[in-house]
Amino acid sequence: MWQTLQRLRSWLVKTLWISLLTLLLVGSSVQLRDPANQVRRFTRQIEFDFLDWTLDAMLVKLELFSLGVAGYLPETERQALVQTYLDLVKEIRRLETQLAEVYSDPGLVDPGPIAALIINQRDAVWDRQSKLQPIVETVLQEHVASVLADLGLNPWGAPFPPVAFHFTRPPVSLITSPRHFIRQEQNISMDPNLALENQIALEEQVEGALDVSALVVPIGGIGIYPTMVQETSSVVWLTETIVHEWVHNYLTLHPLGLNYYTNSELRTMNETTASLLGKEIGRMVLERYYPASVPPPQIISQPALPSPTAPPVFDFRAEMHLTRVTVDELLEHGEIEEAEAYMEARRQIFWQNGYYIRRLNQAYFAFHGAYADQPGGAAGEDPVGAAVRELWARIDSPVKFLRTMAWMDDYSDLQATLEEIKNNP
Repeated sequence: MWQTLQRLRSWLVKTLWISLLTLLLVGSSVQLRDPANQVRRFTRQIEFDFLDWTLDAMLVKLELFSLGVAGYLPETERQALVQTYLDLVKEIRRLETQLAEVYSDPGLVDPGPIAALIINQRDAVWDRQSKLQPIVETVLQEHVASVLADLGLNPWGAPFPPVAFHFTRPPVSLITSPRHFIRQEQNISMDPNLALENQIALEEQVEGALDVSALVVPIGGIGIYPTMVQETSSVVWLTETIVHEWVHNYLTLHPLGLNYYTNSELRTMNETTASLLGKEIGRMVLERYYPASVPPPQIISQPALPSPTAPPVFDFRAEMHLTRVTVDELLEHGEIEEAEAYMEARRQIFWQNGYYIRRLNQAYFAFHGAYADQPGGAAGEDPVGAAVRELWARIDSPVKFLRTMAWMDDYSDLQATLEEIKNNP
């Protein structure tokens, strides 16, 4: 009887949260579209339908919850199911790569018979994967929720909002920035199946009509509810991303998340907070449930003296930081064309060193610069990310850090909090 009441209570809490998030989603869709009317002339027919996706995902979650399949499995079997699922994702990608090679091989007069065999194999693996997916989602949700609860994020006996995600192919995002200043102005989610040539054509149309910098970027997850998480064969990336997107859900119920789109400073505060906690708590999940997958700790050592004959090692973050700083300086002096020519020259250098960046422009920095959980990189000299990292270093509790950041609604709040901690260590 007690277990039945507990399950009913949990179901009611989840249903309440789902209803609340659905209302927020519907309300925010109007709010976010008004400033984007000019850009949306080009995107209306290819925008992602969040409402339909959310309703479908919620139905899957409620159906599996009513069955309660994952809860009856021993923990070792639950962990084995997750690993099996990740192996299936890897196998599907291997078969799709093999299929592309067969169709591209100029030595094959008729690739059809060989391709048919690979397609049959791929479809069989797809079938196994699709049957495992909802159970694996539930297992991972419970693993993350267990760690969050033990950290103290369990106001009613379980984390709130409840941890819920759905494997999917997330939409691609059209990012726009002014040409004379790096700032994300629009972020419009579009059909993930939009072909590359159509992405390029869209960027050209938007830039030509509105005199802005535009870029279509892929994303790994979105913090709606349930959160979207891209399929992967890496449990390290997966646990980090599930936590990252849950943090966005948590912040949505607090001033920092509610003000995500207010300005670039608050967006950087949001994303950097989620990134820091995603890595820290994601590692805790690995240590408890997938210890064999815990990455080795980063060892900081003195760099060895360079060999007079060896070429210098290309440091992506350092080179990207230099690029951003130089671009900011050029734009500050009104040298827009020079900045854009410089970014293209730098893109070619990145390409030559194995970093295949399709376009490097103001929109690129406007998007990637908000993820400032590590020094350097696309954020350049932006002090916001550095301030969040400093607060993270001064607060010895992930939960205290999250709760402190959650109630901020301006960059000045972060500065004041840091000043208070420095004066009252």
